[in-house]
Amino acid sequence: NGCDLECGNVYFHLTEAVRQGLISEADVDACVTRLFTTRYRLGMFDPPSRVRWARISPKVVDSPAHRRLALQAARESIVLLKNDNQTLPLRKDLKSIVVVGPNAAAVDVLLANYNGLNPRLVTVLEGICSKVSPATQVNWMAGCDLTGTSTAAFGAVKYLAGLSDVIVAVIGLSPRIEGEEGDAADSEAGGDRRHLRLPGVQEELLRELHATGKPVVLVLLNGSAVASQWAHENLPAILTAWYPGEEGGTAVADVLFGDYNPAGRLPVTFYRRIEDLPAFDDYRLAGRTYRYFTGTPLYPFGYGLSYTRFTYRGLKLKPDRAGNLHVTARVKNTGPRAGDEVAQLYVTRAGGPQRDLRGFERFHLKPGQERALRFTLTRDALAIVTENGEREFRPGDFQISLGGSQPDPRSRELTGMAPLTATIRLG
Repeated sequence: NGCDLECGNVYFHLTEAVRQGLISEADVDACVTRLFTTRYRLGMFDPPSRVRWARISPKVVDSPAHRRLALQAARESIVLLKNDNQTLPLRKDLKSIVVVGPNAAAVDVLLANYNGLNPRLVTVLEGICSKVSPATQVNWMAGCDLTGTSTAAFGAVKYLAGLSDVIVAVIGLSPRIEGEEGDAADSEAGGDRRHLRLPGVQEELLRELHATGKPVVLVLLNGSAVASQWAHENLPAILTAWYPGEEGGTAVADVLFGDYNPAGRLPVTFYRRIEDLPAFDDYRLAGRTYRYFTGTPLYPFGYGLSYTRFTYRGLKLKPDRAGNLHVTARVKNTGPRAGDEVAQLYVTRAGGPQRDLRGFERFHLKPGQERALRFTLTRDALAIVTENGEREFRPGDFQISLGGSQPDPRSRELTGMAPLTATIRLG
Protein backbone atom coordinates (compact mmCIF):
# COMPACT_ATOMS: atom_id res chain seq x y z
CA ASN A 1 0.00 0.00 0.00
CA GLY A 2 2.99 2.31 -0.25
CA CYS A 3 3.80 2.34 3.48
CA ASP A 4 7.04 0.83 4.77
CA LEU A 5 5.88 1.06 8.38
CA GLU A 6 2.51 0.95 10.11
CA CYS A 7 1.41 1.34 13.72
CA GLY A 8 -1.49 -1.12 13.69
CA ASN A 9 -1.83 -4.88 13.33
CA VAL A 10 -2.02 -5.38 9.56
CA TYR A 11 1.67 -6.06 8.96
CA PHE A 12 1.65 -8.95 11.46
CA HIS A 13 0.08 -10.90 8.59
CA LEU A 14 2.89 -10.25 6.09
CA THR A 15 4.37 -13.73 6.52
CA GLU A 16 1.10 -15.32 5.54
CA ALA A 17 0.70 -12.83 2.69
CA VAL A 18 4.08 -13.92 1.30
CA ARG A 19 3.04 -17.59 1.56
CA GLN A 20 -0.14 -16.83 -0.39
CA GLY A 21 1.73 -14.89 -3.04
CA LEU A 22 -0.07 -11.63 -2.23
CA ILE A 23 3.29 -9.89 -1.84
CA SER A 24 6.81 -10.96 -2.69
CA GLU A 25 9.62 -11.38 -0.19
CA ALA A 26 11.68 -8.99 -2.33
CA ASP A 27 9.07 -6.26 -1.74
CA VAL A 28 9.30 -6.82 2.01
CA ASP A 29 13.11 -6.74 1.82
CA ALA A 30 12.97 -3.39 -0.01
CA CYS A 31 10.79 -1.89 2.74
CA VAL A 32 13.02 -3.25 5.52
CA THR A 33 16.13 -1.93 3.77
CA ARG A 34 14.68 1.58 3.57
CA LEU A 35 13.61 1.48 7.21
CA PHE A 36 16.94 0.29 8.56
CA THR A 37 18.88 2.67 6.31
CA THR A 38 17.00 5.53 7.94
CA ARG A 39 17.64 4.15 11.43
CA TYR A 40 21.36 3.79 10.69
CA ARG A 41 21.51 7.37 9.41
CA LEU A 42 19.84 8.55 12.63
CA GLY A 43 22.55 6.79 14.64
CA MET A 44 20.19 4.45 16.44
CA PHE A 45 22.83 1.68 16.48
CA ASP A 46 25.80 3.89 17.43
CA PRO A 47 27.07 5.04 20.83
CA PRO A 48 25.46 8.38 21.82
CA SER A 49 28.88 10.06 21.73
CA ARG A 50 28.99 9.52 17.96
CA VAL A 51 25.44 10.74 17.27
CA ARG A 52 25.17 14.46 16.56
CA TRP A 53 21.43 14.44 17.37
CA ALA A 54 22.22 13.23 20.91
CA ARG A 55 24.47 16.26 21.44
CA ILE A 56 21.69 18.80 20.93
CA SER A 57 21.39 20.80 24.13
CA PRO A 58 18.01 21.14 25.91
CA LYS A 59 18.66 24.88 25.76
CA VAL A 60 17.36 24.95 22.18
CA VAL A 61 13.86 24.21 23.51
CA ASP A 62 11.89 27.46 23.50
CA SER A 63 14.95 29.32 22.25
CA PRO A 64 14.43 32.72 20.56
CA ALA A 65 15.37 31.24 17.19
CA HIS A 66 12.78 28.48 17.53
CA ARG A 67 10.07 30.90 18.65
CA ARG A 68 10.82 33.10 15.64
CA LEU A 69 10.47 30.06 13.41
CA ALA A 70 7.20 29.09 15.10
CA LEU A 71 5.87 32.61 14.54
CA GLN A 72 6.93 32.58 10.89
CA ALA A 73 5.23 29.22 10.30
CA ALA A 74 2.02 30.38 11.96
CA ARG A 75 1.94 33.67 10.05
CA GLU A 76 2.59 32.05 6.69
CA SER A 77 -0.11 29.42 7.17
CA ILE A 78 -2.97 31.84 7.96
CA VAL A 79 -5.51 32.08 5.13
CA LEU A 80 -7.64 35.19 4.67
CA LEU A 81 -10.97 33.89 3.33
CA LYS A 82 -12.99 37.10 3.19
CA ASN A 83 -12.35 40.80 3.70
CA ASP A 84 -15.23 42.94 2.50
CA ASN A 85 -14.81 46.71 2.51
CA GLN A 86 -11.28 46.38 3.92
CA THR A 87 -12.62 45.44 7.34
CA LEU A 88 -9.13 44.15 8.08
CA PRO A 89 -6.66 45.17 9.23
CA LEU A 90 -8.14 46.62 12.40
CA ARG A 91 -6.87 49.78 14.07
CA LYS A 92 -4.82 49.20 17.20
CA ASP A 93 -6.34 52.23 18.92
CA LEU A 94 -9.96 51.12 18.85
CA LYS A 95 -11.82 52.16 21.97
CA SER A 96 -13.17 48.71 22.76
CA ILE A 97 -12.95 45.16 21.40
CA VAL A 98 -14.85 42.12 22.56
CA VAL A 99 -13.28 38.72 21.94
CA VAL A 100 -15.81 35.91 21.91
CA GLY A 101 -15.65 32.17 21.43
CA PRO A 102 -14.59 28.91 23.08
CA ASN A 103 -11.27 28.88 21.21
CA ALA A 104 -10.15 32.41 22.10
CA ALA A 105 -8.38 31.49 25.35
CA ALA A 106 -7.91 27.77 24.70
CA VAL A 107 -4.46 26.20 24.64
CA ASP A 108 -5.31 22.83 23.08
CA VAL A 109 -6.24 24.48 19.77
CA LEU A 110 -2.68 25.75 19.48
CA LEU A 111 -1.18 22.29 19.79
CA ALA A 112 -3.21 19.83 17.70
CA ASN A 113 -1.74 16.37 18.42
CA TYR A 114 1.69 14.69 18.37
CA ASN A 115 2.98 17.72 20.21
CA GLY A 116 5.17 18.61 23.13
CA LEU A 117 4.34 21.20 25.77
CA ASN A 118 5.87 24.62 26.00
CA PRO A 119 6.14 27.02 28.95
CA ARG A 120 4.84 29.89 26.80
CA LEU A 121 1.78 29.25 24.67
CA VAL A 122 0.22 32.42 23.24
CA THR A 123 -3.56 32.17 22.84
CA VAL A 124 -5.48 34.38 20.42
CA LEU A 125 -6.89 36.40 23.31
CA GLU A 126 -3.38 37.04 24.66
CA GLY A 127 -2.14 37.96 21.19
CA ILE A 128 -4.88 40.55 20.78
CA CYS A 129 -4.35 42.02 24.25
CA SER A 130 -0.62 42.48 23.58
CA LYS A 131 -1.23 44.10 20.19
CA VAL A 132 -3.71 46.88 20.93
CA SER A 133 -2.98 50.27 22.45
CA PRO A 134 -2.94 50.68 26.26
CA ALA A 135 -6.15 52.72 25.97
CA THR A 136 -8.09 49.96 24.20
CA GLN A 137 -10.42 47.96 26.41
CA VAL A 138 -10.53 44.25 25.58
CA ASN A 139 -13.38 42.16 26.99
CA TRP A 140 -13.74 38.40 26.63
CA MET A 141 -16.44 35.79 27.04
CA ALA A 142 -16.58 32.27 25.68
CA GLY A 143 -20.25 32.66 24.79
CA CYS A 144 -20.74 28.93 24.42
CA ASP A 145 -18.95 25.62 24.79
CA LEU A 146 -17.15 24.07 21.87
CA THR A 147 -19.73 21.33 21.35
CA GLY A 148 -22.42 22.17 23.92
CA THR A 149 -25.97 23.27 23.25
CA SER A 150 -26.44 25.88 25.98
CA THR A 151 -27.22 29.45 24.90
CA ALA A 152 -27.41 30.79 28.46
CA ALA A 153 -24.48 33.17 27.94
CA PHE A 154 -25.78 34.71 24.72
CA GLY A 155 -27.45 37.64 26.50
CA ALA A 156 -24.29 38.67 28.36
CA VAL A 157 -22.20 38.32 25.22
CA LYS A 158 -24.58 40.52 23.24
CA TYR A 159 -24.43 43.14 26.00
CA LEU A 160 -20.61 43.26 25.81
CA ALA A 161 -20.75 43.29 22.02
CA GLY A 162 -23.04 46.29 22.07
CA LEU A 163 -20.42 48.25 24.02
CA SER A 164 -17.60 47.41 21.60
CA ASP A 165 -16.35 48.85 18.33
CA VAL A 166 -15.67 45.41 16.84
CA ILE A 167 -16.28 41.76 17.69
CA VAL A 168 -13.60 39.11 17.14
CA ALA A 169 -15.19 35.66 17.23
CA VAL A 170 -12.67 32.85 17.74
CA ILE A 171 -14.40 29.54 17.15
CA GLY A 172 -14.07 26.37 15.07
CA LEU A 173 -12.84 22.90 15.94
CA SER A 174 -10.42 21.33 18.41
CA PRO A 175 -8.17 18.26 18.72
CA ARG A 176 -10.77 17.08 21.22
CA ILE A 177 -13.28 16.52 18.41
CA GLU A 178 -11.07 15.65 15.44
CA GLY A 179 -7.85 13.70 15.14
CA GLU A 180 -6.42 10.23 15.39
CA GLU A 181 -8.78 7.57 16.69
CA GLY A 182 -8.53 7.38 20.46
CA ASP A 183 -7.04 10.86 20.88
CA ALA A 184 -10.16 12.92 20.13
CA ALA A 185 -12.07 12.28 23.35
CA ASP A 186 -15.14 14.35 22.44
CA SER A 187 -15.46 13.20 18.83
CA GLU A 188 -18.78 11.78 17.68
CA ALA A 189 -17.04 9.30 15.41
CA GLY A 190 -13.75 8.18 16.95
CA GLY A 191 -11.76 11.15 15.66
CA ASP A 192 -13.72 11.60 12.43
CA ARG A 193 -16.44 14.18 11.83
CA ARG A 194 -20.00 13.38 10.80
CA HIS A 195 -20.57 16.78 9.17
CA LEU A 196 -18.66 19.89 8.04
CA ARG A 197 -20.69 22.39 10.07
CA LEU A 198 -19.50 24.33 13.09
CA PRO A 199 -20.05 22.19 16.20
CA GLY A 200 -22.65 22.85 18.87
CA VAL A 201 -24.28 26.29 18.87
CA GLN A 202 -21.28 28.18 17.47
CA GLU A 203 -23.13 29.34 14.35
CA GLU A 204 -26.07 30.44 16.48
CA LEU A 205 -23.59 32.49 18.52
CA LEU A 206 -22.35 34.14 15.32
CA ARG A 207 -25.91 35.00 14.33
CA GLU A 208 -26.53 36.64 17.71
CA LEU A 209 -23.33 38.66 17.43
CA HIS A 210 -24.19 39.74 13.89
CA ALA A 211 -27.61 40.90 15.07
CA THR A 212 -25.95 43.56 17.26
CA GLY A 213 -25.00 45.48 14.12
CA LYS A 214 -21.33 45.60 15.12
CA PRO A 215 -18.72 44.28 12.65
CA VAL A 216 -17.84 40.65 13.36
CA VAL A 217 -14.41 39.29 12.41
CA LEU A 218 -14.41 35.50 12.39
CA VAL A 219 -11.21 33.62 13.29
CA LEU A 220 -11.41 29.88 12.69
CA LEU A 221 -9.07 27.53 14.53
CA ASN A 222 -9.44 24.16 12.84
CA GLY A 223 -7.51 21.17 11.57
CA SER A 224 -9.83 20.45 8.66
CA ALA A 225 -12.41 22.14 6.46
CA VAL A 226 -15.32 23.98 8.09
CA ALA A 227 -18.47 24.86 6.18
CA SER A 228 -20.41 27.94 7.25
CA GLN A 229 -22.28 29.33 4.28
CA TRP A 230 -24.12 31.71 6.60
CA ALA A 231 -20.87 33.19 7.93
CA HIS A 232 -19.55 33.72 4.41
CA GLU A 233 -22.76 35.45 3.32
CA ASN A 234 -23.14 37.68 6.37
CA LEU A 235 -19.81 38.43 8.07
CA PRO A 236 -17.37 40.98 6.60
CA ALA A 237 -14.06 39.25 7.43
CA ILE A 238 -13.04 35.62 7.93
CA LEU A 239 -9.67 33.95 8.35
CA THR A 240 -8.54 30.46 9.24
CA ALA A 241 -5.43 29.95 11.35
CA TRP A 242 -5.58 26.13 11.69
CA TYR A 243 -3.86 24.87 14.88
CA PRO A 244 -1.09 27.48 14.82
CA GLY A 245 1.41 26.43 17.50
CA GLU A 246 3.09 28.17 20.41
CA GLU A 247 3.09 31.62 18.78
CA GLY A 248 -0.35 31.18 17.22
CA GLY A 249 -2.00 34.03 19.12
CA THR A 250 0.78 36.42 18.14
CA ALA A 251 0.48 35.44 14.49
CA VAL A 252 -3.30 35.88 14.43
CA ALA A 253 -3.02 39.30 16.07
CA ASP A 254 -0.30 40.30 13.59
CA VAL A 255 -2.73 39.58 10.75
CA LEU A 256 -5.77 41.14 12.44
CA PHE A 257 -3.96 44.42 13.09
CA GLY A 258 -1.88 44.63 9.92
CA ASP A 259 1.61 43.84 11.18
CA TYR A 260 1.65 40.89 8.79
CA ASN A 261 0.03 40.68 5.37
CA PRO A 262 -1.58 37.21 5.02
CA ALA A 263 -0.75 35.09 1.98
CA GLY A 264 -1.64 31.53 2.99
CA ARG A 265 -3.53 29.32 0.55
CA LEU A 266 -5.96 26.52 1.33
CA PRO A 267 -4.31 23.09 1.08
CA VAL A 268 -7.75 21.44 0.98
CA THR A 269 -11.16 22.24 -0.49
CA PHE A 270 -13.77 23.74 1.83
CA TYR A 271 -16.99 22.13 0.60
CA ARG A 272 -20.37 23.68 1.32
CA ARG A 273 -21.90 20.56 2.89
CA ILE A 274 -21.16 16.90 3.42
CA GLU A 275 -23.96 16.00 1.03
CA ASP A 276 -21.88 17.37 -1.86
CA LEU A 277 -19.40 14.50 -1.42
CA PRO A 278 -19.59 10.79 -2.23
CA ALA A 279 -20.16 8.27 0.55
CA PHE A 280 -17.33 8.15 3.09
CA ASP A 281 -16.56 4.51 2.28
CA ASP A 282 -16.34 5.20 -1.47
CA TYR A 283 -12.57 5.42 -1.96
CA ARG A 284 -12.66 6.53 -5.56
CA LEU A 285 -11.48 10.09 -6.21
CA ALA A 286 -14.49 10.89 -8.38
CA GLY A 287 -16.27 13.89 -6.87
CA ARG A 288 -13.46 14.64 -4.41
CA THR A 289 -10.61 17.17 -4.17
CA TYR A 290 -9.99 20.09 -6.50
CA ARG A 291 -8.91 17.64 -9.20
CA TYR A 292 -12.26 15.83 -9.52
CA PHE A 293 -14.91 17.83 -7.63
CA THR A 294 -17.30 19.34 -10.19
CA GLY A 295 -19.57 21.21 -7.79
CA THR A 296 -19.13 24.71 -6.39
CA PRO A 297 -17.08 24.75 -3.17
CA LEU A 298 -17.40 27.29 -0.41
CA TYR A 299 -13.66 28.01 -0.70
CA PRO A 300 -11.49 26.27 -3.31
CA PHE A 301 -8.14 24.58 -2.90
CA GLY A 302 -5.34 27.12 -3.46
CA TYR A 303 -7.51 30.09 -2.46
CA GLY A 304 -6.46 32.91 -0.17
CA LEU A 305 -6.67 36.71 -0.10
CA SER A 306 -4.16 39.45 0.71
CA TYR A 307 -4.17 43.06 1.90
CA THR A 308 -2.53 43.98 -1.40
CA ARG A 309 -3.03 43.03 -5.05
CA PHE A 310 -0.86 41.16 -7.54
CA THR A 311 -1.13 41.39 -11.32
CA TYR A 312 0.21 38.78 -13.75
CA ARG A 313 1.13 39.35 -17.39
CA GLY A 314 3.08 37.96 -20.32
CA LEU A 315 2.49 34.20 -20.10
CA LYS A 316 4.77 32.35 -22.52
CA LEU A 317 5.05 28.63 -23.25
CA LYS A 318 8.19 27.25 -24.90
CA PRO A 319 8.87 23.53 -25.46
CA ASP A 320 12.42 22.26 -25.86
CA ARG A 321 13.87 19.28 -27.74
CA ALA A 322 14.06 17.16 -24.58
CA GLY A 323 10.26 17.30 -24.22
CA ASN A 324 10.20 19.83 -21.40
CA LEU A 325 7.82 22.80 -21.41
CA HIS A 326 9.18 26.10 -20.09
CA VAL A 327 6.58 28.47 -18.62
CA THR A 328 7.40 32.12 -17.98
CA ALA A 329 5.44 35.20 -16.93
CA ARG A 330 5.78 38.34 -14.84
CA VAL A 331 3.99 39.35 -11.64
CA LYS A 332 3.77 42.78 -10.01
CA ASN A 333 2.52 44.04 -6.66
CA THR A 334 0.02 46.65 -7.80
CA GLY A 335 -1.48 47.23 -4.35
CA PRO A 336 -0.62 49.51 -1.42
CA ARG A 337 1.20 47.07 0.87
CA ALA A 338 4.23 44.83 0.77
CA GLY A 339 3.34 41.17 0.92
CA ASP A 340 3.90 37.59 -0.12
CA GLU A 341 2.29 36.06 -3.17
CA VAL A 342 1.90 32.37 -4.04
CA ALA A 343 2.06 31.76 -7.79
CA GLN A 344 0.37 28.50 -8.78
CA LEU A 345 0.84 26.55 -12.02
CA TYR A 346 -1.96 24.24 -13.15
CA VAL A 347 -2.16 21.82 -16.09
CA THR A 348 -5.27 20.47 -17.80
CA ARG A 349 -5.08 17.76 -20.46
CA ALA A 350 -7.24 15.06 -22.00
CA GLY A 351 -7.52 11.90 -19.95
CA GLY A 352 -6.40 13.59 -16.75
CA PRO A 353 -8.18 15.38 -13.90
CA GLN A 354 -9.90 18.70 -14.56
CA ARG A 355 -6.74 20.43 -13.34
CA ASP A 356 -3.44 19.47 -11.73
CA LEU A 357 -1.21 21.68 -9.56
CA ARG A 358 2.22 21.20 -11.13
CA GLY A 359 4.23 23.99 -9.52
CA PHE A 360 4.06 26.85 -7.05
CA GLU A 361 6.36 29.50 -5.63
CA ARG A 362 5.98 31.87 -2.69
CA PHE A 363 7.82 35.19 -2.81
CA HIS A 364 7.74 38.71 -1.34
CA LEU A 365 7.15 41.92 -3.30
CA LYS A 366 7.07 45.53 -2.20
CA PRO A 367 4.42 47.87 -3.68
CA GLY A 368 5.27 48.46 -7.33
CA GLN A 369 7.91 45.72 -7.37
CA GLU A 370 7.83 43.21 -10.23
CA ARG A 371 9.59 39.89 -10.82
CA ALA A 372 9.87 37.13 -13.39
CA LEU A 373 8.37 33.68 -12.90
CA ARG A 374 9.94 30.58 -14.44
CA PHE A 375 8.70 27.00 -14.25
CA THR A 376 9.81 23.91 -16.16
CA LEU A 377 7.35 21.09 -16.75
CA THR A 378 9.02 17.81 -17.62
CA ARG A 379 7.37 15.06 -19.66
CA ASP A 380 6.74 13.28 -16.39
CA ALA A 381 4.93 16.33 -14.99
CA LEU A 382 2.75 16.47 -18.11
CA ALA A 383 1.88 12.78 -17.96
CA ILE A 384 -1.26 11.19 -16.60
CA VAL A 385 -1.38 8.21 -14.24
CA THR A 386 -3.00 5.15 -15.81
CA GLU A 387 -5.23 2.60 -14.11
CA ASN A 388 -2.09 0.50 -13.59
CA GLY A 389 -0.42 3.30 -11.62
CA GLU A 390 2.05 4.12 -14.39
CA ARG A 391 2.80 7.56 -15.77
CA GLU A 392 2.05 7.98 -19.45
CA PHE A 393 2.60 11.02 -21.65
CA ARG A 394 -0.16 11.40 -24.21
CA PRO A 395 0.28 13.89 -27.07
CA GLY A 396 -2.42 16.51 -27.44
CA ASP A 397 -3.54 19.90 -26.22
CA PHE A 398 -2.36 21.12 -22.82
CA GLN A 399 -3.95 24.07 -21.03
CA ILE A 400 -1.48 25.89 -18.78
CA SER A 401 -2.71 28.34 -16.12
CA LEU A 402 -0.53 30.56 -13.94
CA GLY A 403 -1.73 32.95 -11.25
CA GLY A 404 -2.53 33.35 -7.58
CA SER A 405 -5.27 30.72 -7.56
CA GLN A 406 -6.86 27.87 -9.46
CA PRO A 407 -8.34 28.67 -12.89
CA ASP A 408 -11.83 27.74 -11.66
CA PRO A 409 -15.02 29.86 -11.63
CA ARG A 410 -15.29 29.99 -7.84
CA SER A 411 -11.75 31.31 -7.39
CA ARG A 412 -12.42 33.99 -10.00
CA GLU A 413 -15.63 34.93 -8.21
CA LEU A 414 -13.95 35.24 -4.82
CA THR A 415 -10.74 36.98 -5.92
CA GLY A 416 -12.10 39.06 -8.81
CA MET A 417 -9.12 37.91 -10.86
CA ALA A 418 -8.38 35.14 -13.33
CA PRO A 419 -5.04 33.36 -13.81
CA LEU A 420 -3.22 33.67 -17.10
CA THR A 421 -4.15 30.75 -19.36
CA ALA A 422 -2.79 29.47 -22.68
CA THR A 423 -3.08 26.24 -24.66
CA ILE A 424 -0.29 24.45 -26.48
CA ARG A 425 -0.22 21.23 -28.52
CA LEU A 426 2.57 18.85 -27.61
CA GLY A 427 3.50 15.65 -29.46
